[in-house]
Amino acid sequence: MKAYPIILLILLSFFVFSCTDTLSDIGKGIQSGSDTITVRTDTFHLKTSTIFVDSIISRPDSFLLGTFYDTKFGTIQADILAQVNCPEGFKFPANSVADSASVLIYYSSCFGDSLAPLDLNIYEMNKKTFNYSEKLASNLNPADYTDKTLKLGERIIRAGNKTSVPKVVRFKLKDDFVQRFFDDTHYKSTSDFLSFFKGMYITANFGASTLLNISLMNLRYYYHYTYKTKNINGGDSTAIVKDYLTFPANSEVRQVNRIQHPDRANVVQPTIEENYLASPANLQTQIRLPLTNIQTRLKAGVNGKNLTINSALLRVNVSETEQDTVLHPIVKNVLLVKESAINRFFNNQETPADTCSVLATYVTSLKTGTTDVYEHYYTFNVAKLIANELKNAPNGKPVDLNVRLIPVAVTTTTSSNGAVAVSSVKQQFLMGATTIMSGKNTTSPMRINVVYSGF
Repeated sequence: MKAYPIILLILLSFFVFSCTDTLSDIGKGIQSGSDTITVRTDTFHLKTSTIFVDSIISRPDSFLLGTFYDTKFGTIQADILAQVNCPEGFKFPANSVADSASVLIYYSSCFGDSLAPLDLNIYEMNKKTFNYSEKLASNLNPADYTDKTLKLGERIIRAGNKTSVPKVVRFKLKDDFVQRFFDDTHYKSTSDFLSFFKGMYITANFGASTLLNISLMNLRYYYHYTYKTKNINGGDSTAIVKDYLTFPANSEVRQVNRIQHPDRANVVQPTIEENYLASPANLQTQIRLPLTNIQTRLKAGVNGKNLTINSALLRVNVSETEQDTVLHPIVKNVLLVKESAINRFFNNQETPADTCSVLATYVTSLKTGTTDVYEHYYTFNVAKLIANELKNAPNGKPVDLNVRLIPVAVTTTTSSNGAVAVSSVKQQFLMGATTIMSGKNTTSPMRINVVYSGF
């Protein structure tokens, strides 16, 4: 009987030793070599080119006004055509008297020489006005809207040094204009008012060194009226009330920033090494995505395994940050979008979708392995865009895809839980520029790094 415990101990020791090699290799023990996950990476160099843009859809939140020249990107001329809204249904009080009227233009900053003279002129849009629902391009012709025979005002200004408070340029309007606006029968509705006053065209007649960043415009109409009252002694008295009406250039009516680049074909010199981004309505970069080569790699597989794209990072390296920021602020946000979808995206006021467009923000970071060398770049993950194009290619045969890099202005919203979402993307109307390394750059050519996995 005493031998039983010894025999039981020997049996248990055999069991323990037989299990020790299965814990560390449990995956290998149940998975054949053909079922292991395979990861592969590839790098595809890209074809790029700089595109001269004729116009963009005008939906600016702020406006440029004036003329500015630099040796790299040429001349930019910016004018404004603006409707103003009326105080609908307003009636002047009894005993009202018209006093004066002014157009007020507020600017928050300027580009160029803040001390150079700038001759600003305002003309009435006396030929036709805008239809609120129509798409208006930045290269529209002012001659379609005004013959410049009705001049409302003129001022020669200097922008002056930057301050935290917006500056205002005031144009006092003529007496005949003041009397004309005293007829409140035109204020029944916005449409009635726009038939009466179609809008104004604001331009700079001379000065090639300053662009104003206009943040607000309105027309202000001053009047006063009297009424009978009693004084402290109970006698009759006449009270005088001074007041004014504001006719704002707001979102309920239309404004267009007209942009021209009259000499860029002679000034801008794209190189093999670099491409450009410049706003507004100026330069964009075209990239050709090598879908046929990517599909060939996918079909080839690895060890008989089918591959799928995990990520496809397109890095756009910035090459001349100092030169770009002297005269043009660096472009903060860039949209990569299929060329075939550009008009639809901006006309329909879409937000980025990975299968059509990808948004990237300018990044500055220390270069790996250094303590004082910085890199400047934008990064786009185009994996979903590429996968969608391959999936929907006619007859399973994709063609290489042209996409465009476009400077944009981005508006975001923050939810109650702190999540940030993009609410709107517009083509940028403020000054901005970036010089980027092209697909043929000898130092760091533009390329896509693709990571696949196969099962």
